[in-house]
Amino acid sequence: MLWIRKHRPYSIGIDMGDDSVKLVQLEAKDKVVGLVYGGSKRRPADIKAGTVEWQRWAIEAIREIIANGKFKGREVMATMPASEVFVEVMKMPKSKELKVEQAILSKIKSKLPVLPENTMLKYIPTEEDNVIVLATEREKIDRHLAIYEKASLQIKSIGVWPTTLTNTYASFFGRRKSDLESVVFLIDTESNCTNVVISRHKNLLFVRSIPIGKKQFGDENMITRLNLELAACKRQFNSMYRKATIERLIFLSGQAVDKEVCMGIAKQLEIPAQIGDCLAAVEIKDPLESGIERRGCDFSWAIAFGLSLTR
Repeated sequence: MLWIRKHRPYSIGIDMGDDSVKLVQLEAKDKVVGLVYGGSKRRPADIKAGTVEWQRWAIEAIREIIANGKFKGREVMATMPASEVFVEVMKMPKSKELKVEQAILSKIKSKLPVLPENTMLKYIPTEEDNVIVLATEREKIDRHLAIYEKASLQIKSIGVWPTTLTNTYASFFGRRKSDLESVVFLIDTESNCTNVVISRHKNLLFVRSIPIGKKQFGDENMITRLNLELAACKRQFNSMYRKATIERLIFLSGQAVDKEVCMGIAKQLEIPAQIGDCLAAVEIKDPLESGIERRGCDFSWAIAFGLSLTR
């Protein structure tokens, strides 16, 4: 496939997870999306996530990936790790005295890990009078902003991981006209968690992060527990959205998760399924110079890709 002369690079997407940092930059080409460059670093086992030592490691890791890579520009899109984001799906609260955000805070404040005044909250109205609430500590956001500033990057925005997953889905696996109204069950498995998004194309309907990931897949009991948790997500969704029917299950982790595990999940949920490999969905001009090893890749790149695609 020919590359057009004038490429349009997107921002660099940074997926700062609990156990690794992943950077990727995509580029608009003639009706397709191409990979500019990608790079990753694993967090050393002796450094605890969220500590001052972790912050120093993250700064140096990002600097090293940028220095050794072929990225274009220093503008980045980032997101908070799922473990640092409180998520709740509920009915939109009704109150004549309180504003919407105040009414939501009043309903969830007992569940928040910190005081409401130290929390940054985002709420997303969905269908059938439901709402998705995402909240995180202001201190943690400031900590992430400091990392990018000290790494000499220009932070464009810090988004939320569920919308980055719908970006990846819509850009690569939901491009048919019929997909615009289809409800899909998206699963992205990281090392220590499995992130769930149910959406109508890009419109979020249900969100949850389950603290069971690839590192726990060596234990059959943990896989069984994950299947039960995913089935519970489906039941909760069905109880909240009477007019919506899930049509497809898409594993956005691609080849990073064993197919047998994916097949077991699909059987448990009883939903037609497919592997959504975003690395296979982009044009790679020179695989040897891309910074990402596709064969044997044990990382999920879905969040990083979705961040780079964000405008």
